[in-house]
Amino acid sequence: MNHSAAEDPPPLGLGTLIAACLAICVAQIGIPLSSPIIGEIQRDLGASAAALAWIPAAFILPTAILELNFGVLGDLFGRKRLLVLGGLLIAVGSLIVATSGTLTQLIAGQAVAGLGAAAIFPSSLAVIVAGTPEPAARARALSYWAVSLAFGAMMAPLISGFIAEHTDWHWAFVPLTVLGLVTAAVTLRWITDSREPPGRGLDWPGQVTIAVALLALLYAVIEGAVDGYTAPHIVLAFALSLAALVGFFIAERRSRTPMLRLELFRNPSFAAAAAIGLLAMFGFIGTAYALSIKLEAVHHLSPLNAALPFALIQAIPLLLTPVLPRLLQRVHPRVLLVGGLLSLATGEVWMALLPGDATDLAAMAGPILLLGVGFITMFSALTAVAVGTVDIRHAGMASAVTSLVRETGQALGPAIVSAVALGTASSALAAKLGAAKLPAEAVGVAQGVNAEGGALAVANADLGELSRTLAPLARETLETGLDLSLYLCAGASLLAALIAVLALRHTTTANAPGSSDGREAVGLSTPPQDTDSAAPAKALPSH
Repeated sequence: MNHSAAEDPPPLGLGTLIAACLAICVAQIGIPLSSPIIGEIQRDLGASAAALAWIPAAFILPTAILELNFGVLGDLFGRKRLLVLGGLLIAVGSLIVATSGTLTQLIAGQAVAGLGAAAIFPSSLAVIVAGTPEPAARARALSYWAVSLAFGAMMAPLISGFIAEHTDWHWAFVPLTVLGLVTAAVTLRWITDSREPPGRGLDWPGQVTIAVALLALLYAVIEGAVDGYTAPHIVLAFALSLAALVGFFIAERRSRTPMLRLELFRNPSFAAAAAIGLLAMFGFIGTAYALSIKLEAVHHLSPLNAALPFALIQAIPLLLTPVLPRLLQRVHPRVLLVGGLLSLATGEVWMALLPGDATDLAAMAGPILLLGVGFITMFSALTAVAVGTVDIRHAGMASAVTSLVRETGQALGPAIVSAVALGTASSALAAKLGAAKLPAEAVGVAQGVNAEGGALAVANADLGELSRTLAPLARETLETGLDLSLYLCAGASLLAALIAVLALRHTTTANAPGSSDGREAVGLSTPPQDTDSAAPAKALPSH
């Protein structure tokens, strides 16, 4: 039975809670699942450096583009339908990846599964919000939701790493296929549907223009690293992205039911929080992507050993989730935000300073700890600051917008890191080959491989006796490029911290100690929803 806004929604049942938590766990598993096996994929499919960046981006991008309107679709047609659809799309997409023989099929499967995740993220949270009008009950239910999300993030690298360690990497996507089907079945059987159609409407002009803007930007950043950023088609892609972004703002200004209310950005604190979210998530996800390239594709760690650092980074937020609501009530979110960003920057710099052969878990324990603590502290405080600085009536829209900019940062992380790290490595390797005292024929072969697939291809290519000389040269340039990308990620985190210090100095949020209305921490409980909010905030991000 569907329940409209005119009716009192039924209280949250145990079945609905379990199904919503299962759905968000499964959706989250899909996001980092490929990270520990990126090297296995590269060696098997012969993927270029640019192509590798599309593997995580293809999953994340649909969430960034479609999450706001999927929230509206759930309000219009029922969240239960969206959750069933999301589970089925994840199953179909994962099956496409599991049977892929080409990189194109793999990326297409990732995109289909990402569509499923985009449907699940707002819908799973919305069914919990609809069934918990009491703040205390809502906070408890959302703590289970947040833990489920963090558990999925922690388990994903272990699943793919363990399976790829003992069999072909394709099998790593089979469990997600099964879990997607289980999610759809459990949702269909147990979830009590809810909807909120009054005042809701799809913003197609805004949806189309933001999709074109993000896709064109990612294409230009990723492919420009290979083809050159002055190539006509790359310049055209950047121009198309800019034009589409301008079109998006025009569409939002004219729309009766906009995806994004532009007046929110007249609030300097909210605009600063949006910029911080973009920079911080770019830095965090970019660091994770650089680490996956280093461990698996460059140093050829086994998939399980490569997965352990990712699992540990995600385990730290899982352990800290229960204490964060109390911490946010006692310490001003801005203080926690700056502290979390500085922790992220320190961890990123520390990771870059590690010796190239420091790939064991013990050597990376320090930066991993800083990254995990910094991430969850930053993320939770950021949601509180972003939502707490706007009018209470627009808290839902504000949380949805911060989700959009965070996920855009996540999509840009692998793209920019790939362009900087692997582009730098390929250029440095070309210079080294020109100066190396090698036979002209050998240099010609290596330069051909480098031009076609970059330094990563040279490091992993089977060139017979030449590999003994060329592979170390390629790995050396890759280490330099990856370290440069890590410094770039640290710079983004430091810039975000500086924005927080300068732009949020006089910010007072409803979650600050001593605030007047005593609301619970936004992002770990749920902000009040208004009719123009596309989706409630996620308590933890997709990463």
